[in-house]
Amino acid sequence: MRVAGLIAAAVALTAIPAQAAGTGWPYYGGDQGGQRYSAATAITPANVGKLATAWTFSTGDLTTKSAAMRRTSFEDTPILADGRLYVCSPFDEVAALDPGTGKPFWRFDPKLDSALHYPNKFNCRGVAYWHDPRRATGLCSARIFVGTNDRRLIALDAASGKPCPSFGNRGTVSIPPSPAMIYPAEVQITSAPVVTHGIVIVGSSIDDNQRVNAPRGTVHAYDAVTGAPRWSFDPIPRTATAPNAASWSGSGARATGAANVWAPMSVDEERGLVFLPTTSPSPDFFGGERPGDNRYANSVVAVHALTGQVAWSFQTTHHDVWDYDIPAQPTLGLVTYRGTTEPAVIQATKQGLLFTLNRDTGAPLIPVEERRVPQNGAPGEQLSPTQPFPVAPRPLAPSRIKPDDAYGLTFWDRGKCREIIAGARAEGLYTPPSTRGTIVYPFTGGGTNWGGLAFDGAHDIVYVNTTSAMHLVTLIPRADFAAAKAANPDKEVSPQAGTPFGMKRESLVGPFGLPCNPPPWGVLHAIDMHDGHVLWDATLGTTEDIAPMSQYILGKTGTPNLGGPIVTAGGVVFIGATMDDYLRAFDAKTGAELWRGRLPAGGQATPMTYVWKGRQYVVIAAGGSGMLDTRRGDSVVAFALPQ
Repeated sequence: MRVAGLIAAAVALTAIPAQAAGTGWPYYGGDQGGQRYSAATAITPANVGKLATAWTFSTGDLTTKSAAMRRTSFEDTPILADGRLYVCSPFDEVAALDPGTGKPFWRFDPKLDSALHYPNKFNCRGVAYWHDPRRATGLCSARIFVGTNDRRLIALDAASGKPCPSFGNRGTVSIPPSPAMIYPAEVQITSAPVVTHGIVIVGSSIDDNQRVNAPRGTVHAYDAVTGAPRWSFDPIPRTATAPNAASWSGSGARATGAANVWAPMSVDEERGLVFLPTTSPSPDFFGGERPGDNRYANSVVAVHALTGQVAWSFQTTHHDVWDYDIPAQPTLGLVTYRGTTEPAVIQATKQGLLFTLNRDTGAPLIPVEERRVPQNGAPGEQLSPTQPFPVAPRPLAPSRIKPDDAYGLTFWDRGKCREIIAGARAEGLYTPPSTRGTIVYPFTGGGTNWGGLAFDGAHDIVYVNTTSAMHLVTLIPRADFAAAKAANPDKEVSPQAGTPFGMKRESLVGPFGLPCNPPPWGVLHAIDMHDGHVLWDATLGTTEDIAPMSQYILGKTGTPNLGGPIVTAGGVVFIGATMDDYLRAFDAKTGAELWRGRLPAGGQATPMTYVWKGRQYVVIAAGGSGMLDTRRGDSVVAFALPQ
């Protein structure tokens, strides 16, 4: 776009104030900054126990997509905009619902090929709503944007669900990966786009560990009206003069792919900034072909919404060889730490660390220390000697284990876990991958994953859930890879083509399928950001739906979890996420579990809440997770107090 066009767009569109969540939920994360906070007060610790199912909506997937349901994860968080609730199914089918009854006004089916096998399952975490400020009414004056698993960005008329004819090719912009995919589903879109300043921005998810020259992790921005390209941002430097080129030694950046943005993004409308959580460069577990810190990978990157130019970046993992990408939406809020109040970005990580950065500069608001970490990587590897650790809060997930810490129900299964731990490298966080086998703890699905955190800005409290589990990652010399692949048909064995090593990644569990590390395996935390201390930890989840009656034998173990919390001004934290089929409510002050609502399938999604015609509803997608292999379904369930 010409400079005059940029200026005109900025003047016209920045005049529209950012919409806060209030008692609605107009954005994937509640508000544009992903606080997952609601001002609704009708549901309180005193009455939450009276919640009951108000309505249920079915996407119909169990009937129409039954053969593909094992390859789905229903992770959608609905949004409420212009009096309608918008949901998307794992197959990117979008529906507009009546907020009071769940009855559909319209449905749109992008007609995905359900025979494909996507690495991150069929998945749609959410959609984005945008109202064109230059058009009060008419077709596509208000739009729903959805990014599809097959890499399309689709604009729908919010009133009718019909594709917007002026956007791209009759409502669709196709986003071809570069370089070309090695199989049809190597790249997909799983998280909701964001819209700001008349521009719609979308990331991508890329299959891990296939090759060095994986598809690029380019973030794309398009005109929200026409679909014309506005800018693109590749986190990996492709020229020697790029601002981050000095952190890539030699020629590694030329061939390296990924560093993509698969998790949800955040927007600061007033500052005109978009916050990108980037992933690791390809492949995940060997970086000898890409020496250096590899910035802007594994970073929070703030870019200007109108141009895509970098305002600042902060890297949470240097030279990642553990798949410790940034998995969660950066959360924006005002944080008061030790008497100083600053606009902040709060970033949760897979390591169970919480970084708090100044929103204008990226400098740590809560200090960060570079601490020495284990060395002696695989031959050809060049590890970073240090990694960043915030001084507060304490790590929210354990990272060290000894053979004597092994967990099991009996001497036999505990002994098997002890043998595995004793035979592997296990020197704490950032122990490098090895041919011996290395314990990655927390595993690559936790501490915190895509569910992110909830922030109560009125009290400066963060609520965040973590998973405590381990992976055993083994590097396989190239000459041995074919035999190892053939010998492990049911395990993840990936080539990491272009490096000297393939890899095998497996969950570290005992003979009975229980994690080899001691429980709790799932925890919900509350952190006082005034000084970073943890207010409370609550065990999250039971094994009830994994092995019936086992909770009475195992006790309070918690479970691995996917999906995040929300918090309300009424003093209640709601969360699904666990491997049992419940939506839970916790007392925001004490961490006491107050209520469980039974779901028809796994609730591995982040809930949302809103007030409609004077009644507060709490809504969650209940369709299960292909990643945790929980009960599949196709329901969106709303709970409310009795009328």
